[in-house]
Amino acid sequence: MDWRLSGNALKTFARSVACLARIGNELTLQASPSQLALHTLNSSRSAYQSIILKPSFFDTYTVTGAQVQCSVLLKAICSVLRTPLTSIDHLNVRLPDPDASKVQWTLDCFNGMKKSYWITCNVEADVQQLSLDRRRLPSSFVVRPRDLNRLLSNFQSTLQEITVIATEPTSDDEVGGKAVELRSYIDPAKENDSSLHTQLWIDPCEEFVQYKHTGDPVDVTFGVKELKAFLSFCEGCEVDIHLYFEKAGEPILMAPKFVDDASVSNFDATLVLATMLVSQLHGTTTSSEPVPAAAPPKDNVSEHPSDHTRIWSDLSASATKSANRASARVHGERELNTNDHGDIQRISTMHISKDGPDGRNFTTNASNPTQTEHEHVDEARDRRAEINDHGVVSQHHLSNWVDDDDDDNDEGDDSEPYIQATPPYCE
Repeated sequence: MDWRLSGNALKTFARSVACLARIGNELTLQASPSQLALHTLNSSRSAYQSIILKPSFFDTYTVTGAQVQCSVLLKAICSVLRTPLTSIDHLNVRLPDPDASKVQWTLDCFNGMKKSYWITCNVEADVQQLSLDRRRLPSSFVVRPRDLNRLLSNFQSTLQEITVIATEPTSDDEVGGKAVELRSYIDPAKENDSSLHTQLWIDPCEEFVQYKHTGDPVDVTFGVKELKAFLSFCEGCEVDIHLYFEKAGEPILMAPKFVDDASVSNFDATLVLATMLVSQLHGTTTSSEPVPAAAPPKDNVSEHPSDHTRIWSDLSASATKSANRASARVHGERELNTNDHGDIQRISTMHISKDGPDGRNFTTNASNPTQTEHEHVDEARDRRAEINDHGVVSQHHLSNWVDDDDDDNDEGDDSEPYIQATPPYCE
């Protein structure tokens, strides 16, 4: 295999390599006497691009045998073409024999410099063949690359997938004659998504060169990165881009649209992209945002809070976290040594009144109610002192605590037993 390029053909070949490098990592070359085919497939097998160069595209083109094929890394070819094209007179590519392990790339520059590169190749390449006929895809449209780039500029640069919705030009669902819609696709599985959602309605008569669609509305969702790469290739070659598609889940095909008959052109290109299986139409693709998972109910929080309550909870998150941290620290530092855990209540759920035993709201012990009463009173007082020692201000009103006078009166009653609370444990 031996071929040579120069002039505009060399520029087109460089654009082809740059576009292929944005799709995949490895380039497969298939050389036959009738054409040179360049193929690449991305790692996820969701994008496939093929560029066909006819013998008339080259200055010289020679292939010995029925077919020669090999694969090389696109990164290596891009390093060869890093030299400015304006300083290159011609490029010569040569594979000495079908079983050779390296391909020779030679650049002859105008200043007399000659650069030679030997790139390692794999002669047992995994060749992928396209079995999709563009003529069988019912929906299609032709658009100028500059116009499509202008339409895509309305979307965020970080957008990964875009949805194209096509309807009949006479459909009742169209918006003011705008039968085509471009919509940014955001993964509904993502939570707390703050990406910008954009919808763009297009009148095919104003923006497209050609538009064809009949029947019910259809949509396809595909990658934006590969689309922009092919747009740059078509814009550099000064040709329109033709998109063919059928429905969601079926591949979308892109090809250059030549002004003259494509049969007389000395090169052709095809980009095939996988599309989302789920359609963005008929309710399953409404623009409503996904409902986040319900959080477990917290203490002193309503099970069904209003919007105002939810906003307040977000704004007061720091105060809530501080109070919860102090409460957790107090609970972790004290340990009550009691035999009956069912008779003990946490301070967060207790309410001690100054009205005496009849007005208190705590759990009583059937065997010795007076003993349980004093146990909880002393527990509350020790807990208040413990919180103050840590420098945390209690959120309970002072009227909820037992005064010192009441404690003295209770302690003065000799007929009632006195049980001292367990002192706090400090490490």
